[in-house]
Amino acid sequence: MPRVLKWGLAIVGVLVVVLGVAVGGAYALSSHRMAKRYTVADESVPVGTDSATLARGRHIAVTRGCADCHGADFGGATFIDGMPFARLSGSNLTTGKGGVASGMTVADWVRAVRHGVGREGRALLFMPSQEFNALSDADLGALVSYLQTVAPVDRTGPANAIGPIGRALYLAGKVPLVPAEVIDHTAPRKPSPAVGRTVEYGQYLAVGCTGCHGASFAGGPIPGTPPEFPAAANLTPHATGLAAWTEADFVRALRTGRRPDGRELKAEMPWKNFGKMTDDELAAIWMYLRTLPPQPTPKG
Repeated sequence: MPRVLKWGLAIVGVLVVVLGVAVGGAYALSSHRMAKRYTVADESVPVGTDSATLARGRHIAVTRGCADCHGADFGGATFIDGMPFARLSGSNLTTGKGGVASGMTVADWVRAVRHGVGREGRALLFMPSQEFNALSDADLGALVSYLQTVAPVDRTGPANAIGPIGRALYLAGKVPLVPAEVIDHTAPRKPSPAVGRTVEYGQYLAVGCTGCHGASFAGGPIPGTPPEFPAAANLTPHATGLAAWTEADFVRALRTGRRPDGRELKAEMPWKNFGKMTDDELAAIWMYLRTLPPQPTPKG
């Protein structure tokens, strides 16, 4: 065998070994982080069975998009099925076969929704608790109250699986796979703003937009999505954002799915959820967005 060929094969062999070690290391490190247990003190929120509380809870469940991951009947659904990235399913939140609700205390619900931590301290994958963490006790209590009343659904979903691409993106900080890692579980509760057409209430509601539109609301590529996935819109009053929009344009877009120029919003934008917000809620969000500093849409 020619010496050059021998050297070439040797180099290829070394590269294969190095790649194998790197992949193995990434798998081990990501598994270790995902398996971490969290200690979160029990928290209490007011729950009730009166019609007003349940209606408020259902409203929050709808407008916050709980059904997008957990299914319209809350019996669980697969919301990402794209290996080698990941296969992720929202839990069955009912008391039916395969559900997790049986035996859950109010503190268990709070820990899961507000902290992204399940029973025995395990982290809940891709649970957007970084957005739900700021929910007021009253709103979270109403949500829990409603979820405790949903009809049992007998459904067992597939086990979650994180592929090599998903693990690599997670370790690189590009995918919020374990929100429990970024939440301060001991932070004191901040006072919640009163419901109304105010900037403060709009800021409270707009936290639910940050998962896609970013902390600055300037939009751009959404972390963890494939390259062909549409970028999130810029919600700041910048020329590349909503500078030319009016409040009526904003409300109409979320109620009808159409921009001021008549174009449809991207299918990935859950406008139907947000469109079910009240007039006061949408007005408050708009008021808050207009206070943001104009920022250009970031590039990929």
